[in-house]
Amino acid sequence: MELADLIQRELKDPRVGFVTVTEVRMSPDLKHARVYVSVFEGGEEGKQESVAALQRAEGFLRRSLGRRLRLRYVPHLRFVVDDTLDHSARIEELLEESSSDSGDSTSGSGDSEVSSDE
Repeated sequence: MELADLIQRELKDPRVGFVTVTEVRMSPDLKHARVYVSVFEGGEEGKQESVAALQRAEGFLRRSLGRRLRLRYVPHLRFVVDDTLDHSARIEELLEESSSDSGDSTSGSGDSEVSSDE
């Protein structure tokens, strides 16, 4: 929570863009943290640029976290793009295509009427 707040409010680098921290995984010894971020603008190149800018700001972020949380040791931060939202959007797209394809193929069946003019 603190890291996300620092990125949104304190980090002034325009290359970071609109970034959301989605998950943080700590190493067992708590000396390393893998920070997963979603970047909502700029395509693939923009995502990599934002992650690179965050990585360059690691020292500032670690110092600020140390002050805020009063930690003896602040973990090294490694930023990674979280593609979960992209994957879920692609799955949603495929499901919509599948449902529209199946809807088209079933609409023609069962429409013929049987005349009972006996």
